[in-house]
Amino acid sequence: MQGNLNEIDICSILQLIELGQRTGQLWIESHQTHQVNKIVVNNSSHYRFGTENPVKSWFVFFINGEIVYCQAGESNLSRIDDYLRHYRVEQKLNRSQIATLESTNSPEYAYIWLLLEQNIITPQAAKSIIHGLIHETLFDLLSLHQGSFIFDLDTALVPQLTSLQIGELVTRTTKQVQEWKQLYPHIQSPEQLPILADILRLTEALPAATVNKLQNWADGKISLRQLARYLNRDILTVAKAIYPYVQQGWLQLVYSGTSNSSIEQSTWEEKDKHKGRVVCIEDAISICKNVESILRTQGYEAISITKPLQALSLVFQVKPNLILCDIAMPELDGYEICAMLRHSTAFKLVPIIMLTGKEGFIDRVRARMVGATDYLTKPFTDKELLMLVEKHMNTDSNLTYSRP
Repeated sequence: MQGNLNEIDICSILQLIELGQRTGQLWIESHQTHQVNKIVVNNSSHYRFGTENPVKSWFVFFINGEIVYCQAGESNLSRIDDYLRHYRVEQKLNRSQIATLESTNSPEYAYIWLLLEQNIITPQAAKSIIHGLIHETLFDLLSLHQGSFIFDLDTALVPQLTSLQIGELVTRTTKQVQEWKQLYPHIQSPEQLPILADILRLTEALPAATVNKLQNWADGKISLRQLARYLNRDILTVAKAIYPYVQQGWLQLVYSGTSNSSIEQSTWEEKDKHKGRVVCIEDAISICKNVESILRTQGYEAISITKPLQALSLVFQVKPNLILCDIAMPELDGYEICAMLRHSTAFKLVPIIMLTGKEGFIDRVRARMVGATDYLTKPFTDKELLMLVEKHMNTDSNLTYSRP
């Protein structure tokens, strides 16, 4: 059995395997575009936002229509090490032992069994890790809309430690996926990294013990998925726990790609070379290029973000001195972005200039109500743009923000 996910969804494939009580393995490859935001320095030492489209794949192993194990395509043993952290396991296998795993049908599964045989983990811990990996993999698979699959009848994965019934598992996970979507756009991906954005507000609103925990985990290096493994909780539970703080702007979620230290160092190095950093959030590429051209010729560093749903996490990474934000954008409009930024102490005083093709009085009033600093009507001239940027870039409040 094989095909494309636009012809048959994951849920239906699993149901067929369950009904037929099949034994074998299912291979799934994702074809959909995964936007991975990275900050890349180009030859001109300007920051550019790029995207990567990694192909992801998974293996799901079955015995008599039940799931025995799920493995990430590249067999990254660090997934299991994340779970071991929850059990405070410090003893690890040596290199020669790990090398023997590569020749097995499922290196991850063999890794768990070797840990079990060496008495490094208990059978109960091993079952818990396997269940966790099955749940998180199924969560990803039921979120897929594009891709291809192949199911091969094969001998069962051995030795067998546990198995899960498909029907109950799919029902539960489907509900979690639906609830996860309700957290959008504040929380977008299990691979996002939480970082503290407003420690003062957190300290005022939460018990000291809670703040200490957030400081330990929200360091910009640990993803939501890793955090769920460390705590031995499902990803939805973790996401719901931090959602109120993200919504308030006290926590921010960013994408991996460049270490925080390199981002911060490059940020201040670049600011020393420019009159200031301006971010333009605009879905029209032609307008972005025009803004970049106008500002760069005058000594400003200009960065364009054409995906409004990615704007919030990216803005917190590059820390601009001024933001230009279009009002009319799909999925998330400029008013919403401006209001969300103003909820964060980091962007209370940063000038935000709204861009729009409308000249209506109501639009100007609404822009002011959500905290916009000023308003620029499209199409605009070079002089009009530069006049507003220079006017607000040189305010005392913005100069204060420029250096932490």
